[in-house]
Amino acid sequence: MSQEISTRPDQSASSPIPTADSAGAPTVTRGRSPFALARELMPEVPRSRTLFGVSLGLQFLTSLTAVTLMGASAWLLSRAAEHPPVLYLMVIIVIVRACGLFRAVFRYAERITSHTLALRMQSLLRIQTYARLSATTLLGQRRGDLLVRVVKDVEAIQDLIVRVALPFASAGLITFVASIAMTVLSPIAGIALFVSAIIAGVIVPRLAQRASRNADAATVPARGELADRVREINRAADDLAAYGDTARVEALLAVDERLRTAEERASVVRGLAAGVQVLAAGFAVLVALAVGVPAVANGDLNRVALGTLVLVPLALHEVLSTLTQAAQTHTRATAGLARVTQVLDSAPLGRGDRAAGEHAEQPLLELRDAAVGWPGSAPVLTGVDLQVQPGERVALVGPSGIGKTTIAATLMGLIPPISGQVRVDGTVGYLAQDAHIFNTSVAENVRIGNKDATEEQLAHALQRAGLRMNPQRIVGEEGAMLSGGEARRVALARVLLGEHQCWILDEPTEHLDAETADALMADIWEVSAGDPVLVITHDPRVVERCDRVVEVG
Repeated sequence: MSQEISTRPDQSASSPIPTADSAGAPTVTRGRSPFALARELMPEVPRSRTLFGVSLGLQFLTSLTAVTLMGASAWLLSRAAEHPPVLYLMVIIVIVRACGLFRAVFRYAERITSHTLALRMQSLLRIQTYARLSATTLLGQRRGDLLVRVVKDVEAIQDLIVRVALPFASAGLITFVASIAMTVLSPIAGIALFVSAIIAGVIVPRLAQRASRNADAATVPARGELADRVREINRAADDLAAYGDTARVEALLAVDERLRTAEERASVVRGLAAGVQVLAAGFAVLVALAVGVPAVANGDLNRVALGTLVLVPLALHEVLSTLTQAAQTHTRATAGLARVTQVLDSAPLGRGDRAAGEHAEQPLLELRDAAVGWPGSAPVLTGVDLQVQPGERVALVGPSGIGKTTIAATLMGLIPPISGQVRVDGTVGYLAQDAHIFNTSVAENVRIGNKDATEEQLAHALQRAGLRMNPQRIVGEEGAMLSGGEARRVALARVLLGEHQCWILDEPTEHLDAETADALMADIWEVSAGDPVLVITHDPRVVERCDRVVEVG
């Protein structure tokens, strides 16, 4: 593999994935609307339009059977009060039983169908998000917030389908049908039912959505910030406890309080909206009584039908009662999917995951007159000239924080140079200063270097790294069951499994005692013989073993 990159200073404005600002609101609001994103995903899901149509039909039938059950029950009770022959009631009894049974059947079938569609769309969106992230660099990103984006925020596409689109569409259809049916019995009662349905199903949810919009939208990035702070505290728990540092815990509690306040405001608005919806239902019932009782007295309306006229509005408004929460869910889904589209639409940064390239005849690491730093920020180092030839060991030294790891990230293609040229011939193996050890077996940790490696290749990598342990041994969270030297050797075996030609070692002996460090470096020098090796180190014993020293700062 050969790579050469040349950039100018004005090309350094690539944007990283946006995060939340200090107020908890997204800093970027560009991207597609949630329904536009859903429309883009649906053609990729097999039979998506059919599934949506069937789900809508089943939800409408669920609501229809619920309303019919109430109306038919009212008619049955009123007619039974007249003590007719029981055969006169058989048809309506069958209707009541059928509505009671099929309501549950339709609801179950609708849940299966709608969730099949929603979960397929969610899976597709998550795969697209992972694919997008694999093509970019995550250095400098808030990992807890990013985790919430790819897990919780992606789930908002499911809420958009199941808890927003279908309930509103179904409610509109059942409102139209119920209003027509009521109008046949009493035009005034039918109009009153329609007006009350507009109030309870359109106006109230819309006003509630506007009243709680800021609170609902703020909960989404707040969860991301909360996850990020929890991750930070979890990783540093021992040090924070040892030094009695409570500032980060207080910051976590402040975020939690902000999230709880937003949830409480949304709940209060939802409660007030529910109260208004009850009043709207009461208005429809009172109008039905006001026009129905005189109509019965005048003989214009069958008295048995009066019960149906009065109770149908209650059943319809029970269907409409969920729409306020659906409107609030729409706000949260919009905010969550906006954060996902920020990931999908952000400009690529660095090279991201890549397959191992072809081996070069003459592996080489080179920076020429390069300025390095995070894109969009001022460079941390300028005028960097560095070349590592085959078989050469070069020590990169300088004060902590000066930018040595940034040079390594630039050579690996994780971030582009702000200016200057980068040339990399051959595959690069990176032994990170803080290589993560997962809570799984030694073998699974090493296979990160090459997921397709055979058992023989795995055993060879472990042997070359000097690891004499059972590959199936579980190492604990962050390698808690390994010594410092063993953890370094697991990370080394991970690099070796990738069969790299160029080596970048970032503080390979840090936190190791002298004997362990010397043994580790002896093995590293042996396995990297003939390859270009760049060592970032403060260890004078490592520097002594290098052919050349490059000092930065």
